[in-house]
Amino acid sequence: MSRVALPHDAKAGPTKAEVRAVLLSKLDLRPDDHFVEVGPCTGAVTVEAARRAGRVTAVERKPDRLSVARKNLDANDVTTPVDLREAEAPEGLPDDADALFLGGSRNYAAVLDHAVETGVDRVVMNVSRLEVAGEATRAFRDRDLLDEVVQFQVSHGYDLAGATSFDSDNPVYMLVGGVDGGAQ
Repeated sequence: MSRVALPHDAKAGPTKAEVRAVLLSKLDLRPDDHFVEVGPCTGAVTVEAARRAGRVTAVERKPDRLSVARKNLDANDVTTPVDLREAEAPEGLPDDADALFLGGSRNYAAVLDHAVETGVDRVVMNVSRLEVAGEATRAFRDRDLLDEVVQFQVSHGYDLAGATSFDSDNPVYMLVGGVDGGAQ
């Protein structure tokens, strides 16, 4: 699979490539899926999802980030239909999503309520702050959405005095689930 080109910066994100790999594995997107993303920011996840799902909707509240996502989609020659919507989630979310990704924690409880109401099969949320991870885990459990919580950290090697040392990225907490235990 080709890499994601992100020539345009949104001053936040993108979701790191290694995190996207785990995320996409958990979402298990198929060609007949409608994937929905809340908070596409740079569009990195949107691009990867559009390479797998048959239809993609991305809801972003900040017009400048929506513009960046659009430019990065264009830079990657995405051919799958992608509906970029400027809205505050859960407003703007479609009612027919098969898979939903929350890239941020703003309004996540209301987004999870929408997922339950509309029967979203697979729901994944990435969180970088421990306190939010605890609250979000409770919110997933309260809605009977939680299948698993995965915490991981990626480190990248660099040269240090002729040998290899590592710089660590921040840890990521990934909440995985869905209505009727849809995620794997």
